[in-house]
Amino acid sequence: MGIRCGIVGLPNVGKSTLFNAITASSQAAAENYPFCTIEPNMGIVTVPDSRIRELLELVRSEREVPATIEFVDIAGLVKGASQGEGLGNQFLSHIREVDAIAHVVRCFVDENVIHVDGDINPKRDIEVVETELILKDLETLDKKSDTAQRKSKTGDPKARAESDFYERLREHLAKGRLARYFPIANDDEKEWMRDTYLLTSKPVLYVANTDEAGVANGNAYIDAVREIASKEGAGVVTVCAKIEMELVELPEEERPHFLHDLGLKEPGLNALVREAYALLGLQTYFTAGPKEVRAWTVRKGAKAPEAAAVIHTDFEKGFIRAEVIKFRDYVRLKTEAAVRDAGLLRSEGREYIVEDGDVMHFRFNV
Repeated sequence: MGIRCGIVGLPNVGKSTLFNAITASSQAAAENYPFCTIEPNMGIVTVPDSRIRELLELVRSEREVPATIEFVDIAGLVKGASQGEGLGNQFLSHIREVDAIAHVVRCFVDENVIHVDGDINPKRDIEVVETELILKDLETLDKKSDTAQRKSKTGDPKARAESDFYERLREHLAKGRLARYFPIANDDEKEWMRDTYLLTSKPVLYVANTDEAGVANGNAYIDAVREIASKEGAGVVTVCAKIEMELVELPEEERPHFLHDLGLKEPGLNALVREAYALLGLQTYFTAGPKEVRAWTVRKGAKAPEAAAVIHTDFEKGFIRAEVIKFRDYVRLKTEAAVRDAGLLRSEGREYIVEDGDVMHFRFNV
């Protein structure tokens, strides 16, 4: 399943540097002036997961295929973007196309890197971005509301309910509240909300981009981001994009020493990718055989036929059963035969809810 996470924020907060580090590339320009990113850059990133390598060694497979997520580096936003300031219209249209948002917030001081508003203030920066998204959503909602109001004049009770829904949602947004916190009462409202494609309905992860000292010890700017995220129930990942970029430019064998010298256990980007994956309510199951060990992405709560469909829609249509081994049992007993002999290879039907780390084999009729 294709998953896209948009990297957004004000100009010069480190979005493109972060993107370059994530994708281990230099395909995104990273210069010290506003709007150096115009068209969105896109990169496919693997989801860090040590389990796939463990399975590879157990099965002695020829190759591994990890789960992936696509990151999109979107042009920096400025105040007035909803009215077309800067590259506002392009920025906002690109956000509409992603599944989740990684909102990069500048949490470092550097006189050599200009800030569009002159000083460092995470709370203000977050509010600028959120306000522009809300204003664009209000514009979108006005169009939907006009259509619904015309339909409601026919006397159709469902059309009237839809019109009332848009009016309540509009009042919610007008108070500066994000669409993702609007209470949904029933399935109709869930469908109407989905069909609006509002920018502020997308899940958000805050990325506090700091300096080396901030990664090690934190700072007041990071604390401000955490306070806002806590109120919203959002996640926060602290990274130093500059360090991450230096890391990916090193030969792979030198990276562990570099991290050790900085007192870090792993690249900050690993946490970012994992958090973005979790933000969308996703999990991983595996298939394992002589040719390959592959990680597959499926939503949490998915039943076995839905997981089968990720491989091929025919698997879902002709689903018979799923043979399931828990990852921990595979690692402990070393072979599928040993798992089977221990009675731990389970045959599951259509109602089985897939768990993270399941190793699965599907039986189906074509």
